[in-house]
Amino acid sequence: MAHGHKSNEKVVFVGDSRVKKGAGVQVPPDYTSYPGKSEAFIPNFLLKEWMVGCVVLVGFLVWTIAEPAPLGYPADPTNASFIPMPDWYFLFLYQFLKYPYVSQEYIVLGTMGIPAVLFGGLLLAPFLDTGKERRFYRRPIASSLMFLSLIAVVYLTVISWDHYTHQLEITNTIPEHHVREEKAREAAEKGQEPPSTVKKPAAAVAIVDAKDPAMDIIKQAQCIGCHAADLKGQGSFPALTGVGDKYSKEELVDIVTNGKSGGMPEFGTKLSADEIDQLATWLAKQKAPAK
Repeated sequence: MAHGHKSNEKVVFVGDSRVKKGAGVQVPPDYTSYPGKSEAFIPNFLLKEWMVGCVVLVGFLVWTIAEPAPLGYPADPTNASFIPMPDWYFLFLYQFLKYPYVSQEYIVLGTMGIPAVLFGGLLLAPFLDTGKERRFYRRPIASSLMFLSLIAVVYLTVISWDHYTHQLEITNTIPEHHVREEKAREAAEKGQEPPSTVKKPAAAVAIVDAKDPAMDIIKQAQCIGCHAADLKGQGSFPALTGVGDKYSKEELVDIVTNGKSGGMPEFGTKLSADEIDQLATWLAKQKAPAK
């Protein structure tokens, strides 16, 4: 290359034919060792973030497999002693929704509003926090929000679990999965199959003599309001089909006349003795067909 002080002097660069010109995208070097510089977002920084995200996701999946959510019994709307509990990683949100300012008339705020703000802020964090400093103690706002979120999640999780165990002690309730595990262990010790918690549906029992005048008495007494129009029961109210297999005529007369604990009212003042006798006679016929 020629040298000189004249501005119009021709400059000739001599290249080395052994050095090949790079093709494709030129990836810049890592500038982390240079003060005031940073590395390229794509692909250097983004690749590192993806790798960290994959490690965290795999660790989370391993944790959920090692500590799976307990499998309870099938849902039973008539079980008033059941204490609902979500999976452990949702305990903080479950506890959060118990507070009055994010539940009841503010339920939309608690279930959609606040989570949308939190997740939206997380998505917008790279655009809101554009500083080049990477040390957390020099990023007070982002670091404070991160530590505050972690403390809130841990606190709400602990409070939720403490409240759950306290409710178990008050109601003297043993969690269903503990009962299931204990029965399975006892069956294994005896060399038996573990008991199944799935209830087999009872065979449908047809109404016997559906055209009997007693059906008019049932409609008059509004029995179908509790026992359903097909008399197969609903909710906590039992079916009247097959009731003759459980009670005799005399017992049915007493139940219809004086009622029974559990929601069965007395009809001794609403129906005459003849109507009660006719009704009890018909109910005593309601039996399952002989096999």
